[in-house]
Amino acid sequence: MNPYEKYKKAEIGAWISIVAYLLLATIKLIVAQIGNSSALKADGLNNATDIIASVAVLIGLRISRKPPDEDHHYGHFRAEMIASLLAAFIMMTIGLQVLYDTIRSIVIGHYTEPNLLTAWVAIGSAIFMYLVYLYNLRLGKKVNSTALLAAAQDNKSDALVSIGAFIGIIGAQFQLFWLDPLAGSIVGIIICKTAWDIFREATHTLTDGFQPDDLEEIKQAIYSHSEVLEIKDVKGRMHGNQALIEATIFVDPQLTVEASHRITDHLEDMLKHNHNVPHTHIHIEPFKK
Repeated sequence: MNPYEKYKKAEIGAWISIVAYLLLATIKLIVAQIGNSSALKADGLNNATDIIASVAVLIGLRISRKPPDEDHHYGHFRAEMIASLLAAFIMMTIGLQVLYDTIRSIVIGHYTEPNLLTAWVAIGSAIFMYLVYLYNLRLGKKVNSTALLAAAQDNKSDALVSIGAFIGIIGAQFQLFWLDPLAGSIVGIIICKTAWDIFREATHTLTDGFQPDDLEEIKQAIYSHSEVLEIKDVKGRMHGNQALIEATIFVDPQLTVEASHRITDHLEDMLKHNHNVPHTHIHIEPFKK
């Protein structure tokens, strides 16, 4: 599957998230208003931010599908990371607002008894979002989409948030009214934590970060070739969800240009099919004892 087809498939997951969040945010905010639940309101606001974040991811995936042009010779794959970064900023802003509102309620002692209906809405949405998480996780791994995998993690955190809201609302039914705003503040913390994780992953990729373990695995794969006598250097960076590898290897100086070229072709094909590295640039130097 070429990278453009992968991004097209990843868009399906983004659309599913958008529809799910739009539906859940509407239901939660209406029921929270009727049932007087701070936790469910915070959960609904969380889903509302996720709509914006998912739209940003969808736009990033759509831009990433654009082919190379005269001023983007390597394509537009990094648009996916920029979308993830934007989503993180939006989520962090709302998370801090939720924290402020719920902590303020606890400090001033403004408690209300939430209706039991809000609890059933919270646990139902938790089950629903966990199913969305499983779908997007599987699809994200299949197409190797960083943005979709980040969205899947957000789906999972949303399921946990709804479980937290459910616990807080049930606690309030036993006269522990402070549990409802406390659950809302925990929701705010989870939103901020998820935003930070997405931000850290996106900035790591945008600053040409590459996991050392993955690079070592690629290095060992190159060295396993019988005609590679030594490896001078191996570097890696991510371009969206595409790994770009540059390697300098030493081979027998008596080899012809054609024979040396066959080695690079074999290594490039091996890394592409066995290690999901679609682009490798290999420089050959003569081995000196």
